[in-house]
Amino acid sequence: MDFKNHFDRLVKSKEFQKFKKEYPQAYFCSGFFAIDKEGKDNQQNLDYYEPELKKMFSFKLQDKVELIPVENIESTGKEYVPEKLKDNYDFTFEYIENLVEGEMFEKKVNKKITKMLFSMQAKEGKGYLIGTIFLAGLGLFKITIDLDNKIVTESEKKSFFDMINIVKKE
Repeated sequence: MDFKNHFDRLVKSKEFQKFKKEYPQAYFCSGFFAIDKEGKDNQQNLDYYEPELKKMFSFKLQDKVELIPVENIESTGKEYVPEKLKDNYDFTFEYIENLVEGEMFEKKVNKKITKMLFSMQAKEGKGYLIGTIFLAGLGLFKITIDLDNKIVTESEKKSFFDMINIVKKE
C-alpha cells in the first residue's frame, strides 16, 4: 500500500473531480491512515481545505471514494488554517512500518504492533507523518516521521496507563 496510489485513486475519482470543479481553490492539507495489523479496520482519508469558505473537506477512500463532511476546527479560539501539503510524496506504508520497527528496536521496545494510526500534516513547509502505534499489552509508541527526508524526528514509548493518569490529573 503506497501513498501515491491512494492519492491517484482520489484524483481520478468522479467525486473528487466534481469537488475540484466546485472548489478549484481547495488544496490538499492532511491525511489520516489506520493500518490494522490484526483485523480489517484499515482506513484512508485525504483532506482538502477551501480557503474562501474556510472549510475542510475529507475524502474517505474505501471501496469507493466518498466525500465526508468535516466540522470546522478552531485552535485556541482563532480560526485554524492548515498548511498546504505536497501531494507528490512517494512512500509505502511498508517502508514507514520498517522505520517504526527500527525506531522501536533502538528504544528497546519489543512488543508486537497491533494497529498504526498516522496523521499526515504540513508544518513550516515540510510534510510529516505523526503516528500513534498501538502495541500488545496496552502499550503505545508515538513517532514523528519527516516525509521530505524519510527519517524519524521524534519517538516516545508510553503505556495506556500513562495516558489514563494524565487524564485523571486534569
